[in-house]
Amino acid sequence: MADAAAPQITAALPACRLLIGGQWTKGASAAAVMDKFRLEPCMYAQLPSRQQVSDCVAAADAAFQASTLTPYARGAILDRAAALIEQRAEELADALGKEAGFPRRDALGEVRRTVVTFGLSAEEARNFRGQTVPIEGAAGQAGRLGFTLRVPLGVICAITPFNAPLNTVAHKVGPALAAGNAMVLKPSLHTPMSSCIMAECLLEAGLPSGLMSVLHGDAEVAQWLLQEPLVRFYAFTGSTEVGRSIQAAAGLRRTQMELGSIAHCILCEDADLDVALPKVINASYRKAGQVCTSIQLLLVQRPLMAHVIDRLVPMVKALPYGDPADDRTVVGPVISEASARRIEAWIRHAVDHGARLLAGGEREGAVVPPALLTDVQSSTPLGCQEVFGPVLCVAPFDSMDEAIARINSTPFGLAAGIFTKRIDVAMQAALKLQVGGVHINETPSSRVDVMPYGGSKDSGFGREGPHYAIREMSEERMITILA
Repeated sequence: MADAAAPQITAALPACRLLIGGQWTKGASAAAVMDKFRLEPCMYAQLPSRQQVSDCVAAADAAFQASTLTPYARGAILDRAAALIEQRAEELADALGKEAGFPRRDALGEVRRTVVTFGLSAEEARNFRGQTVPIEGAAGQAGRLGFTLRVPLGVICAITPFNAPLNTVAHKVGPALAAGNAMVLKPSLHTPMSSCIMAECLLEAGLPSGLMSVLHGDAEVAQWLLQEPLVRFYAFTGSTEVGRSIQAAAGLRRTQMELGSIAHCILCEDADLDVALPKVINASYRKAGQVCTSIQLLLVQRPLMAHVIDRLVPMVKALPYGDPADDRTVVGPVISEASARRIEAWIRHAVDHGARLLAGGEREGAVVPPALLTDVQSSTPLGCQEVFGPVLCVAPFDSMDEAIARINSTPFGLAAGIFTKRIDVAMQAALKLQVGGVHINETPSSRVDVMPYGGSKDSGFGREGPHYAIREMSEERMITILA
């Protein structure tokens, strides 16, 4: 949410309007959006009234009912939108640098992945199909043909986070439209501009009026959307606490939840550290650690522990941090000064309770210097809650059973990584870790957009990835014909 203490909005700031019924419009009020490094307003977002939310959902449903788009046409629109997003890469990178605090390398990486996600969604649109059912294999069913059709649900509502404000949105918008649904998007109020640009690209690509809507707002707007009976499916990425409340409000309507995590990575004693450690650094500190699969706890087999720390300390200290507009910056600001203060407090609390701070420094505004700690107690917030910041904790383990048990003891289960040359150890981890994805000789954040992505336990349910999400956002209809 925009900072409540932000200075007054001025007409000189760019405006993020509402997209309702195919028309960009003003809201009932407006909120400033902060530049995450400079901590000053860089744009503002129009906020809807309760009636505008209802009007938006009704218009989306009407557009869905009226749509005659074929799977081929939906695929062509998504392909054209992908090309337009690619053409606006510099504009999007600039917006992401301001609203999300992304260094340029992270911003352009987000744009590139979004192009891929839309392309994959276009392929799924063209391959949207059911299957034959062998009814005649049952007694007394001679002459009867059976098959299924996959059909769209109707209005899909996506409630999306600030930490991947373009590609996470694309993973909900692309498959929803590919299946033939209408989409009502509520992006994070921290990061509204990138969603507006995406919507502009879809409209320019030929998406019929009303099939794509954008509503900016905070938790109140999300609650209003949950009260709309015409919404058939809610796709959410965010905290486990908010996910629980959305699930409770959705009732019998379907949902897909990608929730919180404490991501672990295991370094076995036979790991190739020249390969593993650069990947660990990237997975821990990219996007200032604000990724659900950012490594929070690196488990190192005890014989390697001292050597790994000796190598990690200078690598972490060498990471440039600060202004995301500086091309050298690797670690930019976190999403708000309040978040930075919380992360700083968690680090201080861990140190007060026996942890050793091996790298890190004083917070400057919303910038938290990359931190590396060891001897973190599991009872401290840093040891048992998701930090969502540029903080890596290192701990030793003796046996794989011990490492697996430690990971499984948390309430979360999104993804884990393991570095080893032993296939038996790798398969032990693959079979026993209670997570949605196990990445062997990779980190937990090694997501490729074509793969199924989602968690277990308190990390949610359902799967992203266009091939999988399009099935979440549609239903199978049984058809039989008696000749």
